[in-house]
Amino acid sequence: MLKLRPWQREAHDQAVNWLTKARLDRHFLINAAPGAGKTLATCAIAATLFEQDEIDRVVVIAPRTEVVNQWAADFARVTGRHMNKATGADRELHTLGLDLCASWSAVAGLQDAFQAICRDKRVLVVCDEHHHAAVAAAWGDGADSAFADARYVIVLTGTPIRSDGAQSVWLAYDDRGAIDHPAEGTYTLTYGAAVDLGYCRPVTFHRHEGRFTVDLEGGEAVHISSRDKAEITGKLARIPALQRALDFYRLACAPQYEPGSRIPLATGYQASMVEWASAKLNDLRERMPRAGGLVIAPSIEMAEFFAELIERFEGERPIIVHSQMTGAENRIAAFRNTDRRWIVSVAMISEGVDIRRLRVLVYLPNALTELAFRQAIGRVVRTDGPDDDTRAYVVMPSFETLEAYARRVEEEMSPGARRDTMPRSKRCVMCAEENPLGGTECRSCGHEFPQRATNFRACSECGGLNPAGAQDCQHCGESLRHAFTLTLDEALRTGAIVRGMEIDEDEVQAGEKIAPKVRDMVLKSGDTALLRVTQLLPEESWHRLRTILDDAA
Repeated sequence: MLKLRPWQREAHDQAVNWLTKARLDRHFLINAAPGAGKTLATCAIAATLFEQDEIDRVVVIAPRTEVVNQWAADFARVTGRHMNKATGADRELHTLGLDLCASWSAVAGLQDAFQAICRDKRVLVVCDEHHHAAVAAAWGDGADSAFADARYVIVLTGTPIRSDGAQSVWLAYDDRGAIDHPAEGTYTLTYGAAVDLGYCRPVTFHRHEGRFTVDLEGGEAVHISSRDKAEITGKLARIPALQRALDFYRLACAPQYEPGSRIPLATGYQASMVEWASAKLNDLRERMPRAGGLVIAPSIEMAEFFAELIERFEGERPIIVHSQMTGAENRIAAFRNTDRRWIVSVAMISEGVDIRRLRVLVYLPNALTELAFRQAIGRVVRTDGPDDDTRAYVVMPSFETLEAYARRVEEEMSPGARRDTMPRSKRCVMCAEENPLGGTECRSCGHEFPQRATNFRACSECGGLNPAGAQDCQHCGESLRHAFTLTLDEALRTGAIVRGMEIDEDEVQAGEKIAPKVRDMVLKSGDTALLRVTQLLPEESWHRLRTILDDAA
């Protein structure tokens, strides 16, 4: 018998009453913090509706394949019923007689099948991460058509407002764009409340500062930090694109390599983020031996870059997952079920992905939205059981957009939860006895603690080694605070995002190389259609366009 948390029991009772007794609306909204346990609460609601003979089937729509698989496993555990995974290739779902789960992307191709099921049977539809179903978007239109005849709908979200301000299907909104669903049909559990109740771990934000010096032409240099914007003088000041490029966050996302090589620079900005995060993960493993870290990278190139950096610091290569990789779900499962220290992700480990041992997040994303920010935090705040007294840590650039999001999360927590009160002792994994941090074996059962690796950094002034994280050299007193020097080429050569296309560095350079010749040829041709194409597609993308045309020929 599943034992529900108090909030899950309250949400269960309120939902069953709203749907089967009040019957004022067929939708029930659960707005609960990521990691609080929305999936199990909803499975319990479904089990009760089956027992009361209110429904015949359940259909769950979730954001991605990894989450769909988790739903199927939890649903079977709670209800004892098998849930079949549906894909766009399944054409006769209504004949299977099974409960179903599918990703949001699969709904568009299965609208007729889902509609047939909802018309033939009494169906409970569960919409996980409901912000995907924007009214004007294809997924929202598909969901509205497919499930118009569902008997009941449970809407789940931990981030109810879309970053683009669009409204989602089935819910009413007020004039300010906030959800205006009836209070009796809504159960809300904020992140702060979830922390105070012990359902989620508190989070500490490490705002990672850095000061970049970019060497320009003629010996001139420009200094950029999160507080100081680039002040460009002389003829370079007339280039608006240069001002945009010399932006703190853009520089924070620019990979820094050893001179003349593709080896990640061990003293660069990202290296300093990894250095801090690695030390914090070491601290956490004194109390939670399987604690893991997650890097959210802005691109595949940067994911590889971070993986090499971490391997250089720790000697163990992280697991990498991204959308262009086959078997990414298997890699995520492998990380979940082992004690590997790090996993690096590009848009794969986000909403709904449950890896309870994650505690450190290095956050350097491509999408700077509050929705993505809160979903990322949800990966590292899930509690690992009643004895879990760890904190979650987020290492992020000291950048005003991210800092504003972090402040809002901190304001949700109580004053006590905001204080970093991690116990200053290590817990024995064998007998749970508390031991001094410096102990080599448990004073109660004799278990030998793993040796903790210490990372060192060399002082640029005297070469003396200092523990990672030291602010000043213990040998000569030189400041070790983070300052980084880049050439103008390094600052600008970060690849490009061009009209929705991710262009890697080699393509950028190749595109720029052929640009003058292409422009001359188009101008000489006098072809206005070709001219419009070159105006629409920036020169960084021209090499990719040529490759596509060559392949077509």
